[in-house]
Amino acid sequence: MSYRINNTTIDFFEINEDITLRRVVLRNPRPKGTVLFLHGFPETLSAWKDIAEALADDYEVHAFDWPGYGLSSRPMVDRFSYAPKDYAHVLDQYIVKAGIDTSRLTIYATDIGALPALLLAVEKPDIARTIIVGDFAPFNRPQFMSEKLQNLKAGPAMEQVRANMNSNRDEILENIFTRGLPKEAQFEVSQQFRDDMSRGWSHGAMTTVDAFSHYYSHFTRDQDHFESQLARLKTPVKVVWGEKDLYIKKEMGIELAARIDAELALLPGIGHYPHLQDPKRTVDEIRASLRGTST
Repeated sequence: MSYRINNTTIDFFEINEDITLRRVVLRNPRPKGTVLFLHGFPETLSAWKDIAEALADDYEVHAFDWPGYGLSSRPMVDRFSYAPKDYAHVLDQYIVKAGIDTSRLTIYATDIGALPALLLAVEKPDIARTIIVGDFAPFNRPQFMSEKLQNLKAGPAMEQVRANMNSNRDEILENIFTRGLPKEAQFEVSQQFRDDMSRGWSHGAMTTVDAFSHYYSHFTRDQDHFESQLARLKTPVKVVWGEKDLYIKKEMGIELAARIDAELALLPGIGHYPHLQDPKRTVDEIRASLRGTST
């Protein structure tokens, strides 16, 4: 199924026999470049709606639901492990099959989307002109992660955390984006976005939390692999981090930027979801990366 609204195409894009992604593409007849957005937990491609529309006057914009999220496929784990390395492979296949010119591509990846983008860049340095990442865990540093995220990694508490999260869908969708922020920093996300996450929470026997849990069960392995391969990372990277991130502390972003000699933007008063809390800043970062300058 595919449909268009003005210059926007929403369709289902087959990656392989196990994976079909729901995606959105905003096309421009003379784009100055291409932007690909990669969402986090518990988001869907709808997280990028306003930002994508703000950029579409100048750029071609892509976003998709990761496997296990939104309306994308949810194969059983014997077919697809939901590990960061598997997501990196999906990202690679998407870029190739969508015919994206990587020399003019900026990838903006947050949360679970960021490690796959960097794992791919280690293997394919020319996968993008620039990658902007933030608010994720590139290295195995449990001290910089919330207790719940620590416990989601493979271990005795993993299944209990997963069960608790599955039983608290409504609370998660209501509060996850602003949890820990002071009153003056609270913000609203659109009802359309909330509805999209709610509709996409469960397909068949797998929920968004299940996919998230499978991802985390392989997380330490893939973090360790990435850290061991840092010297191979040649793609230009910028790190953007919410200074008030409750889930993954800013020290993680500070270390990443220092280790790969990347520019770091610490956003004061911003939590784990900068693109939702301060979308204008995200738009500015993207435009700057495509101009080859910094904000």
